[in-house]
Amino acid sequence: MATAKRTPATGRKTSKAAVWVTWLSVAVVLGGCVVAGVLNNDGDTDVPAPVGQERDDTVAILKRSSASQGVCYGWELTDYFGYGDPVSVGSNLGDGVAVADNPSCPRWLQVGVRVYYASESSESEDNAYVDVTGSDDFSATELLRIENGLDRLGVTREVFVDDPGWAVTRAAVMLPLLAVEAGVAQPAATPTPAAAAPSPLPDPGGDLWRDRWGYLLAAAGLLLVTALLVTVGVVQRRRQRAEQATVPAQRAGGKRAAERTPEKA
Repeated sequence: MATAKRTPATGRKTSKAAVWVTWLSVAVVLGGCVVAGVLNNDGDTDVPAPVGQERDDTVAILKRSSASQGVCYGWELTDYFGYGDPVSVGSNLGDGVAVADNPSCPRWLQVGVRVYYASESSESEDNAYVDVTGSDDFSATELLRIENGLDRLGVTREVFVDDPGWAVTRAAVMLPLLAVEAGVAQPAATPTPAAAAPSPLPDPGGDLWRDRWGYLLAAAGLLLVTALLVTVGVVQRRRQRAEQATVPAQRAGGKRAAERTPEKA
């Protein structure tokens, strides 16, 4: 009877050991899968956001367009598998401020881009999904026309995959032009340049001689040369006249001497 009492206790111990071995095996397998998944993630799948300069320049351009057309414009860049906050969002209201359902923007247009980067070990390819959304006063046909205009202007899916940050801000600044093309917004007003003031006349005071001293010096030199030439010409002319007057006098004196000589003889 003592032997019969020990048999159930041994069975319970064996059953507990088997359960522990089973759970330990499951934990090892799951841990190995996790480690293998981390090691196989051999590519950088993070979606880069636009740099600060790109965001600031885009906000400035959208501000001018929005003030002129009465439409808010913005962008939103997200990771296809990301959760929570988008990678980048902005509008004419500022960097980090969205226009979708914003009380400050009764009329708005926004380009949204979801970028998918596959790991190097995956057989799938990188991809980007572009979607133009807007307030209720824009029809689906108008939004689709604006979206197709992005591809026509060179902001294609390949561009979004290669450089998502630059491409999404580039697409945002194209929204005002495409909205005008689709007939849903008026063209932005062209700023008129301020009338140029006439240039002031030169001061006729002391600067007049200082600015023209070269001309005055050249004129004085020409006057001196002219006076010298005139003086030389006058002197030479007087000498010629004196010589011409001397020659006849000498000839007349010679004739008189020849006439007087026979008489004396």
